[in-house]
Amino acid sequence: MQQRHVRPPRAHQLPLLVRLAQQQIDRARAGVRGVRVEHLGGWPDEPTSLDPAALLRLVDTNVVGVVRVTNAMLPLLRRSAYPRIVNQSSHVASLTLQTDPGTDLGGISGGYATTKTFLNAVTVRYAAELRSTPILVNNACPGYVATDLNAFSGTRTAEEGARVVIRLATLPDDGPTGGLFDDEGPVPW
Repeated sequence: MQQRHVRPPRAHQLPLLVRLAQQQIDRARAGVRGVRVEHLGGWPDEPTSLDPAALLRLVDTNVVGVVRVTNAMLPLLRRSAYPRIVNQSSHVASLTLQTDPGTDLGGISGGYATTKTFLNAVTVRYAAELRSTPILVNNACPGYVATDLNAFSGTRTAEEGARVVIRLATLPDDGPTGGLFDDEGPVPW
């Protein structure tokens, strides 16, 4: 069977797609355990050569898109017996790791890393707001996964990258919230 490349939706299409997804999930309701928010980000230039319009598109995708989807799904999550929100972040979003001279994160894009750091802050705020509810909100670092974002040059498979997402999506009710995690555990902010 021939595979075809499917182009990700453009930013202006996301609100409609979020509403449609919410309607579909609302109709299906049964068995929903949580929401995995995926990014559709890109890998533009360093800050000194970054086009501000490109950065705004990345913020719209990697941060505002997550807020749109999360807010749209919160009513469903509030009705769920096992509500979990797992956002896709990255080791390059950790300010601690970025500023540690002994840590090699490979090439760090100014735009991508900035928006993922922004996503970390948004996740912390959701976790704080929802702390009195059963909803756990965390960020996952899947590692350097071979995807179209990096021209499939990553050293991990999608299955390997998904392990931390699955672990966070299946945390017990007394599990952590408001954290950044990889396969080995907590990642410093």
